[in-house]
Amino acid sequence: MHAGDTNEDATTLALAALGWTVSDGNRAQRLLDVTGLTPSDLRARAGEPAVLGAVLGFLEAHEPDLVACAEALGVEPAALVAAHARLENA
Repeated sequence: MHAGDTNEDATTLALAALGWTVSDGNRAQRLLDVTGLTPSDLRARAGEPAVLGAVLGFLEAHEPDLVACAEALGVEPAALVAAHARLENA
């Protein structure tokens, strides 16, 4: 089984990606600006597939972030893309 193969795996991977994304202030602000989410949205709804899908979509839209996040999490970029697809269909 690969990362992102089940809804639970996809959620776990997306939560890790969210943590990585918000660990950098500039990147976190870009996430908020691009997705329209607010810090309170992220706190209250972080486990929701729509929010996690938005985070993964944000990473997919900027390949350097997608690759850096994947490296930091020890997965292939394709695993993040697969997790995004699974969350979109959850």
